[in-house]
Amino acid sequence: MVDQPSLERTADDMVAEADTGARAPANWQGTLILGTCIAWSVFQLYIASRVPTMLAQATGISFFANVITQARFIHLAFAIALATMAFPLTRSAPRDRIPAYDWALMVLGVAACLYLVVFRDDIATRPGLWSTSDLAMSAIGMGVLMISVWRSLGLPLVIIACAFIAFAFFGGYSEWVRNITNYGGSSLHKALGHYWMQTEGVFGVALGVSTSMIFLFVLFGALLDRAGGGNWFIQVAIALLGALRGGPAKASVLSSMLTGMISGSSIANTVTTGTFTIPLMKRIGFPAEKAGAVEVASSTNGQLTPPVMGAAAFLMVEYVNIPYIDVVKHAFLPAVISYIALLYIVHLESLKMGLKGLEKPGRKIGVLMILILFLSGFIVLGALAFLMVGLRTVLDPVMGESVYAAVAVIAVLYVVLVRFAAGLPEIHEDDDPTAPPKAPRLTPTLIGGLYFAIPIFILVWNLMVRTDTLDRLSPALSAFWAAVFMMIIALTHRPLKAMFRGHDVGAEARAGWGDFINGLILGARNMIGIGVATGAAGIIVGTISLTGAHQVIGTVIEVISGGNLMILLILVAILSLILGMGLPTTANYIVVSSLMAPVILTVGAQAGLVVPLIAVHMFVFYFGILADDTPPVGLAAYAAAAISRGDPIKTGLQGFAYDIRTALLPFLFIFNTDLLLIDVTLFHAVVIFFVALLAMLLFAAATQGYFIAKSRIWESAVLLLIAFTLFRPGFFLDMVEDPYVTASGPAALELMADEPDDTLIRLNIEGPDFDTGKMRPTTIQIPAVAGNAEAALDAQGLTVMDDGGALVLDEPFPGTPFFDQIGTEYDYYGDQPVVISAVQVENERLPKEIFFIPALLLLAGVVMIQRPRATQPAF
Repeated sequence: MVDQPSLERTADDMVAEADTGARAPANWQGTLILGTCIAWSVFQLYIASRVPTMLAQATGISFFANVITQARFIHLAFAIALATMAFPLTRSAPRDRIPAYDWALMVLGVAACLYLVVFRDDIATRPGLWSTSDLAMSAIGMGVLMISVWRSLGLPLVIIACAFIAFAFFGGYSEWVRNITNYGGSSLHKALGHYWMQTEGVFGVALGVSTSMIFLFVLFGALLDRAGGGNWFIQVAIALLGALRGGPAKASVLSSMLTGMISGSSIANTVTTGTFTIPLMKRIGFPAEKAGAVEVASSTNGQLTPPVMGAAAFLMVEYVNIPYIDVVKHAFLPAVISYIALLYIVHLESLKMGLKGLEKPGRKIGVLMILILFLSGFIVLGALAFLMVGLRTVLDPVMGESVYAAVAVIAVLYVVLVRFAAGLPEIHEDDDPTAPPKAPRLTPTLIGGLYFAIPIFILVWNLMVRTDTLDRLSPALSAFWAAVFMMIIALTHRPLKAMFRGHDVGAEARAGWGDFINGLILGARNMIGIGVATGAAGIIVGTISLTGAHQVIGTVIEVISGGNLMILLILVAILSLILGMGLPTTANYIVVSSLMAPVILTVGAQAGLVVPLIAVHMFVFYFGILADDTPPVGLAAYAAAAISRGDPIKTGLQGFAYDIRTALLPFLFIFNTDLLLIDVTLFHAVVIFFVALLAMLLFAAATQGYFIAKSRIWESAVLLLIAFTLFRPGFFLDMVEDPYVTASGPAALELMADEPDDTLIRLNIEGPDFDTGKMRPTTIQIPAVAGNAEAALDAQGLTVMDDGGALVLDEPFPGTPFFDQIGTEYDYYGDQPVVISAVQVENERLPKEIFFIPALLLLAGVVMIQRPRATQPAF
């Protein structure tokens, strides 16, 4: 476990130690570190652009045009070099210079990576036949990578990776392991080649995603922050919500959501927004621990919000094999509900403490108006999406594939917005702690930085807008163009405003250049931990592909849970929290999803619950994030406590208490995938949003012990029951009516044939387990073909024979949809056949929403009971 931070260090020190590197030499060595950061950022922009392809076409030589292979080696070389130079090896290691042993480690690590680039042609001629130099460089690279992880992320990931390496070498000695995985152990020659010389270990999918996508989004966020966009988010949030009851705390939630969308680091987010919001919260009456906890809960949840999601969104694209736009769609609703619920928790805390908001010049915006703005925001976003599609359709005939017209439109819009901003005064932080804190006016604050929204608009446009003639861009290209325009803003917005105001353009141009350079540096430094973490996580993924280790861990967890899905989910949640205390979110997600996602799917299928893969991955991701405020480590809590001067353990505990609502969501969308907007219509999605939001607010009120007035214990219990009913109305309907019509034997085929096209049909399969021989059930879903059950089965590669009334299933062929799920799990040639024991289709019954009526009546009763006890207005 990583060492607990000390309160004697500042929050910025904690960010440096945890994210960007605490060593800062003042001599040429410091310049080398900064220059390496700039070079890494420039390299990533270079490989994301069309320049490598153009050079290859012009010269016939590939200058890192193949991002999938060569660029991964360079990417890790930069990460190792910066981890070695920027992070001291031990607490006592010098921070004002780079010692000789670090120079040696850096040279060895970089050489091991570049070896794969320089000798790539020779290596390609002998795949699997590794030479002595191959193995030596592999061993050096693995060793230096582990040391880099240790110094930048702490010991936990090193221990986990080494445990998997040990399993690769010695797992075959265990008869129990051999029986489960059929793995007989690995030689040094085979393992080192697998881990380092191929793209199945260190240089696997995770590092590939880090190279091609994650860096660009992190760089975009760093440039936006250094140019002033992060401060604009904070000031807009304070201007919008600061004058409400407990306003600074509500502004903290909103600003953390906005900056968290592009930050990807809960610790950096805590410091960025907390520096402004935590002192304001304390000045209006929040205790230090609660002020810090609000910021921690807000900042950790920032990683739930698309588009970055702590880099997990891009990994999900590869692991779940769905488009990026689908990941955003599935993640959006839970993130919004979670943040609104946190706003409500903050409001309840303010009510309990009788707090007010900030003073604000001009007209105040009431709660009702803010609610209307918020709800209409979804309508505006929808209308904007249609407008963007329509605009692109209109411009396509004019623009074709040319970007010049689009660039001209954006350039004009940018200059116009900067001209408006130049006519408004700059908003400065309130530096007088003795004066009553004030919130800035919304209109000038919003307009004064509205040009920062242009690159975000470009990012969303390229990611999500599609017409008949033009496809969406990839996440990498979308982030590249957004980052390019963000660089233009960083370089030009200061001198443009100075020109419009008649000030010194040269001084502002130099300041803009400094912002640009600092953005390149910060982007690279923020990527050090992610770069080495994805490399180390590749060792774990490589071990799984080499040995089948996930089957062993899955078997252990399955035995402990007794095959009970709920117990299994709780165990996975606890495991994610424990691992997350020492691992960054990205590494935690890779490790837990690689190990536990197959187990959840298997146990769920055995229990008759078909869980979508994206729901499982979102489940482990959510709990990995919650570890950032979980004591005793909770680095975000220590950073917030350093600002608030409160107790870090109490801050972490309070932050986790605020995050209970976030911990509830993963369990809900496992059993109710409507929350992830899976196979729902637009109208259904709107209904789901409002019902789920009401349920989450009631859950928050129950956990806070305060609704309209202070709640009695039984009132909180009733609120929990109402929230559960709204979240899962089907739970009670299942007690009244069976959810499925079930048939077996020949009648099952008739039931399948009666269903309309594409209706999902559940097949309950039972047969002898391939490894144990014991009978084991599972459940799969296939789409129906109206009037022809055999056609529906054949379309999925399933062959069924009627053997005396039993539907005997043949072994699926490799490459068919269910080969991996049931083709390798059952013994199709044993004494007991594999059969379709039952077929189930959805029963025509009352709509589950009927149970909303008694729930809402109960809610009305609680309102009427509590209203006479209310001692102050609700808002």
